[in-house]
Amino acid sequence: MANKLVIKVTAGADAPERCSQAFTVAAVAVASGVEVSLWLTGESSWFALPGRAAEFELPHAAPLPDLIDSVLAGGRVTLCTQCAARREITEKDVLEGVRIAGAQVFVQETMTDGTQALVY
Repeated sequence: MANKLVIKVTAGADAPERCSQAFTVAAVAVASGVEVSLWLTGESSWFALPGRAAEFELPHAAPLPDLIDSVLAGGRVTLCTQCAARREITEKDVLEGVRIAGAQVFVQETMTDGTQALVY
């Protein structure tokens, strides 16, 4: 059984159900004691910025700010380097606890023993 879960979310407001599923799975995994690394890529990159998650709405889904807070409290949240650059997001812009890292770190995390990777 995997003891670490790496989740890459590529969807944002453009695909709200897929986006919400990724954040929900990450938060549930953290609550279950799993080591979680959540990667924000593509349109989900915007959720690394303060206040942006509060703008996200999906009926019958947990509030995105609560899910992000849960993951930040017990896991790691990473914003893709290239995705940040394309959106002119810098380290000084992001929520406290969010790091910016690139593909090398993603591959390194996903290739460790006992790790399961999911992409939404």
